[in-house]
Amino acid sequence: MVEIKSKREIELMKEACRITALAHKAIEEAIRPGITTLELDKIAEKVIKENGGIPAQKGYPSEEKGVPPFPATICASVNDEVIHGIPSSRVHLKEGDIISIDMVTFKNGYNGDAARTYIVGKGSKEAEELLNVTKQAFFEGIKYAIAGNRIGDVCHAIGEFVESKGFGVIKEFQGHGIGRSMHEDPAIPNYGKAGKGIKLEPGMTLAIEPMVVAGNPNIYELEDGWTIITQDGSLSAHYENTILITEKQPEILTIL
Repeated sequence: MVEIKSKREIELMKEACRITALAHKAIEEAIRPGITTLELDKIAEKVIKENGGIPAQKGYPSEEKGVPPFPATICASVNDEVIHGIPSSRVHLKEGDIISIDMVTFKNGYNGDAARTYIVGKGSKEAEELLNVTKQAFFEGIKYAIAGNRIGDVCHAIGEFVESKGFGVIKEFQGHGIGRSMHEDPAIPNYGKAGKGIKLEPGMTLAIEPMVVAGNPNIYELEDGWTIITQDGSLSAHYENTILITEKQPEILTIL
């Protein structure tokens, strides 16, 4: 069942989303060759806690996976890592790397979720195009995130745009509803058929998150039980915002 948020709930949720956006801004300013992904994790955690939030992903349960809970504030996925990369003091970023940062803030009973992919220093033209297509795929999708449309309209627009640019979408992972829980209904794949799925209504809050690869979209999970990488070693990018369905155009809650 998809929850419709009240005005009061939306205001509470906006604060969690604002903090997530602040933490992303701090990370973007800190990224440079030589910094570790663990250092970036500490930066995000500091911003979140200073603003009264809680890092929602830290300690995220994984009973069904049979591995320890997620140990960090951010997912830090470098180059061919698609999602769920674990920050480490051993991973020093290099000039030309790309890194996807995904994080969720919990405050006042609600969550705010956003992901960004950044280039470390100067990157290749392929990396720049991948990042641009991934980000634009989000905006192509939310053109259809309008009350009365179907969730499949959003999914279809994302997938069609990505593939028209010669890139691939990850099909095993997807966007989702968000609110009191980090993951709520509905599921929001980055591909699908227009006109299918639930009808969008004002008050719905959704995490739309294209995950795009430069090569073959086949993936596998590392032995840590979390990190997902591309099978062929191709680059991967991730762009996500929490949005609100309104009577008119959707409102993006995780952009300052």
